[in-house]
Amino acid sequence: MNEIRHSYHGQLDDLRVNVVRLGLMATDAIAAGTDAFLEGDLAAADRVIHADGAIDDLTHSLEERCYTTLARQQPMASDLRIVVAVLRTIHEIERTGDLMVNVAKTTRRLYPVELPHPIRRIVEQMGHQAGVQLRLALEAFAESDVARALALEDMDDVMDDLQRELFRTIFALGRADEAGLQQMVQVALVGRYYERMADHAVNVGERVNFMVTGEMPGVDQPTDDSLGIRLE
Repeated sequence: MNEIRHSYHGQLDDLRVNVVRLGLMATDAIAAGTDAFLEGDLAAADRVIHADGAIDDLTHSLEERCYTTLARQQPMASDLRIVVAVLRTIHEIERTGDLMVNVAKTTRRLYPVELPHPIRRIVEQMGHQAGVQLRLALEAFAESDVARALALEDMDDVMDDLQRELFRTIFALGRADEAGLQQMVQVALVGRYYERMADHAVNVGERVNFMVTGEMPGVDQPTDDSLGIRLE
């Protein structure tokens, strides 16, 4: 029996290791896709698009392994929270990969337009911020670190500020011709993609908090009316 339990917990550990691996793939996509967008590099954009297939494949593999674990092991308490957190986390990471595919496709749509320097600067910062937040979320997940996980929500204010700055800059440029307007719409969408990536990192942090404490995101914990304490 002990040998079976040891093997089971090894499977859970392997799930968590592969979640981090998936996250690192998405982090690489953020860096590569941002560079491709800023430089108008079509070949690099194509590589980001094609690399997303590996992210999808690993996501589906992990999802199937989670379902198998639920069906065969019927985990309870903290073990169940790990499996549920893995299922939700891989979805957040996979969506981040999809958003970077959108950025890469926008590189194609804008080619061969050279981005104005103020736009380049802000987009570069947004790409950096998205990568920082995802890496922190992965560290929190790997180490079951609630403090780092909960810090992500405050860090997200930086991305929100950058998105507002991007919109202000777009309006300040005042591109009134149709082609210019279309280009700025595409740039605004890219800003939205990065903002959503940061949101996905915040969501991963919430999954980590649930995995460690059992607290559901946005749900007040039930209390005993007579004692005023949280029920476990």
